Amino acid sequence: MRGVVRAADAPKSVKKGTITRIWAFAQPYRGWLLTFLLLTVVSATIGVLTPILAGRVVNAIVARGDVSVVAATVLGLAGGIAALAVLEAVVGLVSRWFSSRIGEGLIVDLRRAVFEHVQRMPIAFFTRTRTGALVSRLNNDVMGAQSAITSTLATVLSNSVQLALALGVMISLAWQVTLLALLLLPIFVLPARRMGRTIADLRRESADLNASMSTQMTERFSAPGATLVKLFGRPEEEAREFGERAERVRDIGVRTAMVSRVFVTALSLVSALAQALVYGLGGYLAVTGQIEPGTVVTLALLLTRLYTPMTALANARVDVMTALVSFERVFEVLDLKPMITEKPDAVELPDGPVSVRLRDVRFGYPNADRVSLASLEEVAVLDNRVNEEVLHGIDLDVGAGRLLALVGSSGAGKSTLASLVPRLYDVDEGAVELSGIDVRDLTFAAVRGAVGVVTQDGHLFHDTIRANMRYAAPEASDGEIMDSLRRARLGDLLDALPDGLDTVVGERGYRLSGGERQRLTIARLLLARPRVVILDEATAHLDSESEAAVQAALAEALVGRTAIVIAHRLSTIRAADEIAVVEQGRIVERGTHDELLAEAGRYAALYRTQFADGDTLGDPAVEPLPNGIACGIPGCTVRHQEAHLVG
Repeated sequence: MRGVVRAADAPKSVKKGTITRIWAFAQPYRGWLLTFLLLTVVSATIGVLTPILAGRVVNAIVARGDVSVVAATVLGLAGGIAALAVLEAVVGLVSRWFSSRIGEGLIVDLRRAVFEHVQRMPIAFFTRTRTGALVSRLNNDVMGAQSAITSTLATVLSNSVQLALALGVMISLAWQVTLLALLLLPIFVLPARRMGRTIADLRRESADLNASMSTQMTERFSAPGATLVKLFGRPEEEAREFGERAERVRDIGVRTAMVSRVFVTALSLVSALAQALVYGLGGYLAVTGQIEPGTVVTLALLLTRLYTPMTALANARVDVMTALVSFERVFEVLDLKPMITEKPDAVELPDGPVSVRLRDVRFGYPNADRVSLASLEEVAVLDNRVNEEVLHGIDLDVGAGRLLALVGSSGAGKSTLASLVPRLYDVDEGAVELSGIDVRDLTFAAVRGAVGVVTQDGHLFHDTIRANMRYAAPEASDGEIMDSLRRARLGDLLDALPDGLDTVVGERGYRLSGGERQRLTIARLLLARPRVVILDEATAHLDSESEAAVQAALAEALVGRTAIVIAHRLSTIRAADEIAVVEQGRIVERGTHDELLAEAGRYAALYRTQFADGDTLGDPAVEPLPNGIACGIPGCTVRHQEAHLVG
């Protein structure tokens, strides 16, 4: 699965400063973390003390002496073993609580940091990044980073303490037996490391296959993907490909289970052989009086405290590096600098109508290395080509309450120009101003509240109509939502829906028709009540009937507002106070419809090729709006009231 750090992929080193940054994230939990590590040491110590007491029980039993004294000693030691067992259980529970609190807290902190940071990234970041790779940073890599603190660190510390204590006690009791037991260790540890790599490889392949199946399901089960599969007639091939992957996952599952079983069996076998040696040599030493009988029992019990930690520590470095690399991948996203930031002294926009002005604007889309990562694009190397300037010295002035129409060839720069007003990008030179204030000097909230945009593909979330509407105005009442929907010509649809505002629109709004989706986005804009409206080819991909309904809703949205419209419909263009013709990133002509036709220039050519056959000039059924904007719908009898004006 791409975007996930796996043991076999972990590098041999991490970037300088990574440990310091990790500690900075862990600082809020340093008290809990120290307590957790102390409890881990206590637990490891208890694990070594229990075999020692067990050996003393045996020594007490076989010792000669007063029966009552021996019995009291045995009972006391047994009570000690029981107390240690209870203490170990309590310590384990408390340690687990601290571990989960620290781990879950780190997950929240890391996810919040990454999510908030990504929200500040420019649109160019999202156009280049694969969504799945980015989501992986918030899920898999954050979980891997969390394990570095709570799992890997605790495991290394616990096993190290337990190993050191067990080895020290065993050597002090009988160095000969300890040395003999250690001779068998390489027979197990070396193959164990190889088996560990084999299991990691199998799990990686299984993860890759599962990721492929997940991707296939996500893409094919979406409405556009399912449509594509059906249109090109490949469902059988899709099913066969999916089945082959599923069968491979099954085979890997069986092999993993067998390798794991061999691993456990080998551990049990070597441990049993080592215990046999301990009992053999230890028993001989006990019979000959060189060590006490209880020492043999202690050594045998400590043997498990020796082999298990050494096996875990054999692969500890890979586990540590894997966890640290997960942190690095999270930091990699956090180190991407947002190109659009809010100034500390940013100001609000004054109340009242808003004018829009572009002064000598020059702009080129940012290069890949400024907004993206190769790992997020899932490529080996970022595209290092230098993006050229796409807007060259644009000057435009749209007075408050006036309508500017942008026309021009595809790729001329119209949408790019419109994206600068809501500050989706910042200009390279010049300025974009709202009521004379540079948008870079305004707060983000001021820009969002003043500028509303309707694009070709108005996006809706997989949620209810009410939730999608309130995304633009969280405090809006149901009455205000209903009013906006009816003004957007969705009243009849809403009356026909059994769940009304609680109707779920589906992923991207696919449960609605194209025209209904677009009108819902217009209703959302009406609810937000922006003072500047930007329409980017809002009816470009609709059929004539849907376009008629959307045009009526758009006419409602434009009343009393400053508007910039990227238009392909003649009725909208003719209603504009001014038309700007954009070609190759420059304004080549400006004026009214009649003035530009009289010039017989680029606009006249566009009119002849794009507009003349698509609209009827001077349709008497077109009703004018209060500010002179034509409804543009044949037969439209809607009365647009002054009450719909902003404010």
